[in-house]
Amino acid sequence: MQILAGVGAGANPPTSVDYLVVAGGASGGQENVSSGRGGGGGAGGFRTAEGLSVSGSVTVTVGAGGAAVGEGTKGISGNDSVFSSITSAGGGGGGGGSSATPAVTAGLAGGSGGGSANNSTAAAGNTPNTSPSQGSNGGGGRGGGGGGHSAVGGTGVDDGVGGDGGAGTSNSYSGSAVTYAGGGGGCGVTNAPAGGNGGGGVGAQRNTQTAAGNGTANRGGGGGGANNESFKTSGSGGSGIVIFRYDDTFDDITVGSGLTFSQSTSGGYKIYQFTAGTGTVTF
Repeated sequence: MQILAGVGAGANPPTSVDYLVVAGGASGGQENVSSGRGGGGGAGGFRTAEGLSVSGSVTVTVGAGGAAVGEGTKGISGNDSVFSSITSAGGGGGGGGSSATPAVTAGLAGGSGGGSANNSTAAAGNTPNTSPSQGSNGGGGRGGGGGGHSAVGGTGVDDGVGGDGGAGTSNSYSGSAVTYAGGGGGCGVTNAPAGGNGGGGVGAQRNTQTAAGNGTANRGGGGGGANNESFKTSGSGGSGIVIFRYDDTFDDITVGSGLTFSQSTSGGYKIYQFTAGTGTVTF
């Protein structure tokens, strides 16, 4: 559903809203050395609060997830999501190939950090810093999991067990409880590391030729890590989402072109969910 600018606004607009802003998740990394394992992608930043003051026209942007990568490449970080003065940072890409020049095994910092590929340092989450924190660190080791909003990514260990993605967080502003911002699983040898609850993609498993999974669209989940002996590409990151709600005694707002959204009423609230695009809304 899309409403063009100038249509839908009333004379009794809301003055404050409750919001959820989830950024795009990152893709996992792809390790091109047979003994190595790519790191899982970090989840998109997750920010939520009640009672944000609003007036006039404000920007809404839904961040896309990072694209899948191949052949020894570090994962691609997700894109930021924006609502008014609130920005959630895209997830950090998972670590990739140790034979690249220079090596790209370390995950990238982001809303939640990407997992490392080959015993590199874990990447930082909550980058840039927000309070409350928008995300967690990625997992270290070999095939570390991507960080999720509520938990760090699992550490990949040398016996072939890749790290699971960190768990996300539930929010009910859509009208029902949904979990967002789970990290992607790292690549494993003896396991297919689970993606974090909240849309994280499963990591590839070398022994069974299990492919890396993608992060879930509009959950901000990270994609799974991969390896040449499993599949050639990592999992892509899931896109983010922007949701806000306000008391249903107030009038509808104006939503400009360029945004894909839905509007509903539940539990005494008018609820707007934005699932793609960028544009303005006017209160």
